[in-house]
Amino acid sequence: MNSYQLMPNSQQLVPPMYTEYHRGQYTVSDDPAKLDVDAIFDFLTHCYWSEGIPREIVERAIEHSICFGLFDGEKQIGFARVITDHATYAYLCDVYVLESFRGKGLGTWLISCVMKHRDLQGLRRFTLLTRDAHRLYQKFGFGAAKHPSRYMEIHVADIYKKLLKEK
Repeated sequence: MNSYQLMPNSQQLVPPMYTEYHRGQYTVSDDPAKLDVDAIFDFLTHCYWSEGIPREIVERAIEHSICFGLFDGEKQIGFARVITDHATYAYLCDVYVLESFRGKGLGTWLISCVMKHRDLQGLRRFTLLTRDAHRLYQKFGFGAAKHPSRYMEIHVADIYKKLLKEK
């Protein structure tokens, strides 16, 4: 994601473009170099949807996704990750704001910044899973699956605990 990109119809290499949004002391950035992987790992390894996730998996997931860091000055206080083909589909995941920063509208602002991202426009489908933040995501047009009987998944419960036992 940090690598230079070849311009279409050209042999010119250009650095990737990153976007930052500012609101007072807070910043949302999609620049992977600004992400605090230690902070992200510390949160994700303790949260309900990825408890025990190994650091190397967090690093690989970040490397292959569009990621958004939420910062208070230089301190990372939130995160969102989007898995996408950049053309037709995206999946929003690993969204969090540290508890001490909740209640300030930062989660709403973070998702607003995600939804504006240039590579996430014109998609046919944008999905997510949530246990308890339905009202947040409904503000941005997310809703229950139109045809849930068409949706299928492979879900391996406790996969990270199983991986730890195998080591």
